[in-house]
Amino acid sequence: MLALIFLLTFAHAVLMVSSAIVISVQATSIRSANLLASFVVVPVAFLLQGETVLIFWGNEDVLWFAIVGVTLLAALLVRLGLSHFRREYLLGREIDTLNLKLIGRAFRDRFKGQAKNVFEWYRTELPLTLAQLRQPLMIVFGLAVVVGIMSYMWVVTNVPVYLQLTPERISDFKTFIADNLTNLDTLGDRLPAPVLFYHNARTTVVFLLLGLVSFGTLGLTLFIGNIALVGGVLGAAHLVGYSPLLAFAAGILPHGIFELTAVFLATAAMLKVGAQLVTPQSEKSLGEILLLSLTDWVRVFVGIVLPLLAIAALVEIYITPQLIKLAFPYL
Repeated sequence: MLALIFLLTFAHAVLMVSSAIVISVQATSIRSANLLASFVVVPVAFLLQGETVLIFWGNEDVLWFAIVGVTLLAALLVRLGLSHFRREYLLGREIDTLNLKLIGRAFRDRFKGQAKNVFEWYRTELPLTLAQLRQPLMIVFGLAVVVGIMSYMWVVTNVPVYLQLTPERISDFKTFIADNLTNLDTLGDRLPAPVLFYHNARTTVVFLLLGLVSFGTLGLTLFIGNIALVGGVLGAAHLVGYSPLLAFAAGILPHGIFELTAVFLATAAMLKVGAQLVTPQSEKSLGEILLLSLTDWVRVFVGIVLPLLAIAALVEIYITPQLIKLAFPYL
């Protein structure tokens, strides 16, 4: 435990120093640099409080994951500082300016591109942004496959031990599911499609916000959690005696074609934002890179993700329940 605490303290020290330097070099005066760097203390303090609870709880396994996460974030911050630290640029600045009109104009020009109307934007500009997501999309898809399989295998292997699944309990589970199958008919009344759409869109935005403060790592962690949940549900279906493939085809695939595609694209775009921040680009400042990367994310979000989430919400509320009822006798 002593070695673990030492490593955790060292990782936090590197994290705070690297993040303070990265933030403070964006300022042009000592006062503003100190003020900006002080904002590092608050999130790290919350992190330390959570880790203190884990120390008193005695859960060393989770603390090792915390060390890995903090070390990874510190390494990304060091990489960010090395990528954008240019002495001549810093010494050449004299006045801090925040030109909202210029920022808005740059955002509009990047979002619109050379398109004259919506149809031309979809035909020419959006495909250019999607082409840049090819590599992060492959990473996200591969990660989803691995996490889904691992989650499925973990549930199939470990849950029977924890729950002591006996034939009687499995029969009770099946009876409970069959008795409550009629609740699917009122799903649209209890959870309207607009509410589901709003929830999914808000979650996607949260992915981005968490990814911004962690170079994509926290957003990717939430994505992994959602995919693990899908694999776990299919594993639970297997334990109860249902066909995982049929359960996936009837209960997830109809709306998942749209929803999972939207989530994959949004996560890939979020991952690209983090990658762009730590990629050396000497001709652009950190603020310019962040603005352009966020604009590309908004392009994908508005042009593809939101329409797909809207379709997915309608399918999930009005079509998927009926398919589940039709497929249930064959599960």
